[in-house]
Amino acid sequence: MKWYVNLLISIIVFFVGTGIAYLTGSYIVLNAVILAFLIQWVAYIPAYTFQTEKFYDLTGTLTYLSVVWFTYMLSNPAGELKIGNLILALLISIWAVRLGSFLFLRIHKAGEDKRFRKIKPSASQFFMTWTLQGFWVSICSMCALTAISSEIGVITNIYFYIGFALFLIGLSIEIIADNQKNTFRSFEENKDKFITTGLWAKSRHPNYFGEIMLWTAIALIALPSLGGAQYLTLISPVFTYILLVHISGVRMLEDMGNKKWGHLEEYKNYKDKTPRIIPKF
Repeated sequence: MKWYVNLLISIIVFFVGTGIAYLTGSYIVLNAVILAFLIQWVAYIPAYTFQTEKFYDLTGTLTYLSVVWFTYMLSNPAGELKIGNLILALLISIWAVRLGSFLFLRIHKAGEDKRFRKIKPSASQFFMTWTLQGFWVSICSMCALTAISSEIGVITNIYFYIGFALFLIGLSIEIIADNQKNTFRSFEENKDKFITTGLWAKSRHPNYFGEIMLWTAIALIALPSLGGAQYLTLISPVFTYILLVHISGVRMLEDMGNKKWGHLEEYKNYKDKTPRIIPKF
């Protein structure tokens, strides 16, 4: 894409993110979203200078931690303990640290993230990629940020407990699926094979199913604390689904899989019999 298209996309996603934050009516949420973008833009400078993407995922983790605890601290200036706020902040933090460290170690082991080969040399496209990460953090976390910063905070009712349980299930699925795939790839004989065991026998992308489930759980926990235009922030799980299934994640992996194994009857049977996202039990 032309440099001005990349720049235009960056500007649009910034204003969409900050626009939704503004509609929440919370200056804390608005400032947290601006902070999310600022962290990306600062990190972009050394990343482009040294042509590296190795701390891209770690920056995403840092951004989640920053915006969540920034919101938590400003929402509790007197040090008042709201247990719902604390638990929700901890849930997002645990997920962010786990995923960020997992992706960082995977890239460190591989030596590079192949997705960035053609992106890094372009200043505008690389900048857009960092800006999109700020948008991802903002949209995914905004319902939680809005709930935490609300006057009543996160309410510990039936929605909270159901959401808490769903979050633990989703996180567990994501971790187990990632570990199963890592173990499968650790054997030299599996280097050019695709995984069809464990959770991967129930879904072609169980890790993404877990990811979608846990963000749905976060939205459910936040729901009772929202009102009016704040309900717009519940787009989080929908955005996660669209991002993982139709933009990056699934779409890219399935394209790569079709090129690598599409001629194999075994792979065709696996795709025919195994759901793409929602597991078949």
